[in-house]
Amino acid sequence: MLKHNNLFLVGPMGAGKTTIGRFLAENLDLEFVDLDAEIEDRCGANIPWIFDVEGEEGFRKRESRMLDEVTSRRGVLLATGGGAVLAESNRETLKQRGYVVYLSASVGQLLERTAHDRNRPLLQVDNPRQVIEKLISDRDPLYREVADLIVVTEKRKPQLVADDIVTAVRQLMD
Repeated sequence: MLKHNNLFLVGPMGAGKTTIGRFLAENLDLEFVDLDAEIEDRCGANIPWIFDVEGEEGFRKRESRMLDEVTSRRGVLLATGGGAVLAESNRETLKQRGYVVYLSASVGQLLERTAHDRNRPLLQVDNPRQVIEKLISDRDPLYREVADLIVVTEKRKPQLVADDIVTAVRQLMD
């Protein structure tokens, strides 16, 4: 059975959390919430602006508050931001309030998927590959710590990944 009837997607930027999450929410009749979009809506500012003005620490505080608020609901499919697992309190919240799926992909695939996205402040550097490699190195153990299920999205259509997750989740619900 899904904890609190919630499903949470974690993983690095570019793994497909938002795209796959939309398919999943529709298939499982859950309310879709993108954590970064919720933060932007609440703040009236985009993520890069929040990073510029408040720094990463300020953004992470906002992210933790929003994560706590959204995960306290029932019937939610939440696509988290890539760094939401950094805070131990967030990891505990995710584990306690829902079924967590880690969407994983290779550095090359993540680089390809994020190459033209200017809305990712951590990648606005000379060597985004190096940044992604470091992020994966640092965060992969945290994603694995919270995950009830790990799904590789590498070179797979989002709908097919979503179908696999739906199958796994429905087995839990039976």
